[in-house]
Amino acid sequence: MQKCHLAVDIGASSGRIMAGFIHQEKLQLEEVYRFENQMISKDGHLCWDIDHLYQSIKTGVKEAVRKQFKPVSLAIDTWAVDFVLLDQDGVLLTDAIAYRDHRTDDVMEQVFQQIAQSDIYQRTGIQFQSFNTIYQLKALQNSQPDLLARAQTFLMIPDYLNYLLTGKKVNEYTNATSTQLVNLDTKDWDYAIIDKLGLPKQMFQPIKLPKTSLGSITHSLAEELDVDFKVVLSATHDTGSAVIAVPEQQETIYLSSGTWSLMGIETSEPITTADALFYNFTNEGGVDYRYRFLKNIMGLWMIQEVKRLYDDHYSFSDFVRLAEQASSFNSIVDVNDQRFLSPEDMIEAINSYCRDTGQPEPTTAGEIARTIFISLAQSYQQTIEEIETLTTRSYDHINIIGGGSQNELLNQLLADFSEKTVYAGPIEATAIGNIVVQLLEVKQLRSLTEARQLIKQSFPIKTFQPRGT
Repeated sequence: MQKCHLAVDIGASSGRIMAGFIHQEKLQLEEVYRFENQMISKDGHLCWDIDHLYQSIKTGVKEAVRKQFKPVSLAIDTWAVDFVLLDQDGVLLTDAIAYRDHRTDDVMEQVFQQIAQSDIYQRTGIQFQSFNTIYQLKALQNSQPDLLARAQTFLMIPDYLNYLLTGKKVNEYTNATSTQLVNLDTKDWDYAIIDKLGLPKQMFQPIKLPKTSLGSITHSLAEELDVDFKVVLSATHDTGSAVIAVPEQQETIYLSSGTWSLMGIETSEPITTADALFYNFTNEGGVDYRYRFLKNIMGLWMIQEVKRLYDDHYSFSDFVRLAEQASSFNSIVDVNDQRFLSPEDMIEAINSYCRDTGQPEPTTAGEIARTIFISLAQSYQQTIEEIETLTTRSYDHINIIGGGSQNELLNQLLADFSEKTVYAGPIEATAIGNIVVQLLEVKQLRSLTEARQLIKQSFPIKTFQPRGT
């Protein structure tokens, strides 16, 4: 059997389990299991089916063994901000309500009445988004204060899945920073903010760093799966894992492209200037206490929703082809407008923006796709300008990572808009970063620098030059 490390990478629309190992001086990846993930309606809220995710992880481990892999360790990464609360017996008090649920509408402004926005930013360095965990907790406090008072354990989605595997209750650092409740200086929970909001302090768990081993899975689970392995903390925020896989960092602006677009740079110190607050940049925690100074952009969620509204008649590559054919259509929307966060009808949301701004409304699938792609490219270019203003330097190129790096039209549009060289890949950045942390934990890799060199020699990177240069 092939010894390996298993990366459980769960996104907003699907999850997969990848086996990773080093062979002939290259990092090898093999997908062993893929499963669906989607928001479900429950008790009037949009929720994640957390039990389905856990059962899918177990099924994936069994499938890995069936395919002759022998897992040494496993690590989980997911999206950020969402959580569950447990009571004193470790039983769920809450559903895993999704960040696109509307319970946080107008809640951010309520928090600002208790704590100044600038104070929150100086203390946490995290950008302001209506669905951040801090506002989800405030919404819960508004609607179910008794339930919140009973909470003994706060776990984010990957923390809870790790708890089901090992029985250990910890909060992983990179994902914890996305709550907007972790202090930049202490790198621990900001209890001053927590106290001001009246949140129960006891529910927040010790913050542990990526590369921490939680030990073996529970005895009963090892018997059920007929295999034993340890669970390691990856950078459990999927963007944290993905950025590990950017081969070059010094001269590069990275773009982690998927359901969300996360665009920024890696820094050793946070940037919390008044201008950084004005542009709404975040300083999320990274591996080895690096910072991901970046901006959240709506991302390919928009085309995913359009695909759904067309009953999946078109593939993503079809949308790229149709958009190329609609090259004369040039309406542009602000992709970060709140109307695109969770609309009932994404196509109508796009059309309403065009109507409101006096632009032609897209009428064909190609025109809709082109509107999304050129709007994303323009948003990326604006973010690049903001990064270069905030850091008082220019960057030579952009490295797009993740599944969205396969969209060659969007890659070329970004090269054209930015007039910079664009590198696309690795595609499987999140799973690669997850595996790398496990290899670092077992000392098979000695440093992140060594890991990035291994990544560079293991995976293909495509280059896009600005047209006309």
